[in-house]
Amino acid sequence: MMKMRSDTIKKSVLVAVGVIENTDGEIFICRRGASQHQAYKWEFPGGKVEAGESVAQALARELAEEIGIAVRSCQPFMRIEHDYGDKQVILDIRKVTAFTGKPQGLEGQPSRWVPVTELHSYDFPAANSPIVDKLLTEAGN
Repeated sequence: MMKMRSDTIKKSVLVAVGVIENTDGEIFICRRGASQHQAYKWEFPGGKVEAGESVAQALARELAEEIGIAVRSCQPFMRIEHDYGDKQVILDIRKVTAFTGKPQGLEGQPSRWVPVTELHSYDFPAANSPIVDKLLTEAGN
């Protein structure tokens, strides 16, 4: 009799993430809803890259749907691979350098502008820690 393996290969999810900075040097963050993975934690907005989309296209679509802005320009910021145990994510983070519209939580999620120096006081998913660290380093903190 053949023994079945009980472990399964986890699928990686590619996620486009936007670090959106305003002219005052504040970063826009949102809080995840109750039904989402990593519920109630704060995050940089974005979402899953769909088949056939580039990361920039996915980010533009997600930010339009989620917070109501149109991305005019973004540049690569960093890439993070993180295994949560139940889910593996690849975060392709872009710094949004130009946009139109006023960001707000269009899906009912709390959202706010936060000074870079205060980001560490928010509860982010573990995968987001390197983003916060890099933003603090760039800000000279």
